[in-house]
Amino acid sequence: MPFPHINPVAFQIGPLTVYWYGIAYMVGLLGWWKYSLWLTKNFPLITRKLVDDYLMWAVIGVVAGGRLGYVLFYNPSKYMAYPLEIFQVWKGGMSFHGGILGVVLATALYTRKHKLYFLTFSDLACCGVPLGLFFGRLANFINGELYGRITSVSWGTIFPQGGPLARHPSQLYEAFSEGILLFLLLAFGATQTRWPNRRGLLTGIFLGGYGFARFASECFREPDVFLGYLAGGLTMGQILSFPMIGFGLFLTSRALLRNENA
Repeated sequence: MPFPHINPVAFQIGPLTVYWYGIAYMVGLLGWWKYSLWLTKNFPLITRKLVDDYLMWAVIGVVAGGRLGYVLFYNPSKYMAYPLEIFQVWKGGMSFHGGILGVVLATALYTRKHKLYFLTFSDLACCGVPLGLFFGRLANFINGELYGRITSVSWGTIFPQGGPLARHPSQLYEAFSEGILLFLLLAFGATQTRWPNRRGLLTGIFLGGYGFARFASECFREPDVFLGYLAGGLTMGQILSFPMIGFGLFLTSRALLRNENA
């Protein structure tokens, strides 16, 4: 499959350069916002105003957590040597696992401020996250980054930065599994009469579902060159997915057994 060679720069107006990666973040956040507003009809304790006010908290959590997560998990030695580059987010380098931690902290502070149950709010909030994951992975593919391992399958793609051999388009695998499939699963759950009443169930499904999808997709994705394979032949993405899978299974089983009303 030939690489489409799409310019990473969407458009430029004078000194302002807008990248597809930035547009993907913006579309993902706006998509999450509109979808979450629509879902409030299934979550009686959460109003549209609460979702509106939470949007900026989520943005700060995603950006700050995603950047710091990348710095700490993936390339700490580089940023220890050049600490000012930590703030140069336009050069790329975001960690989804770090972004999740940032959003968890932002959500904890927000729900505490408004005296809401954390898991009730997170059950709604997590349903739209796969939208951002979908557009983000498409942007990774456009940028020709985070490509897969060398393969002989007919849909293998020769990425400009990946050498002369065909590789798995692992960004598209992730867009499908972490984005489309996970979104449909959560959408089904959020529209059921009883699922939103089991506090923590949708949060658990999201965490476990993403963890499993990410772990599987990492089997086709080339590990970062400065990290390579870690203990047991695992990648950093797989290792960071273990806590998400474990905690997701815990929340899911807890919600099913306790049937705690939201």
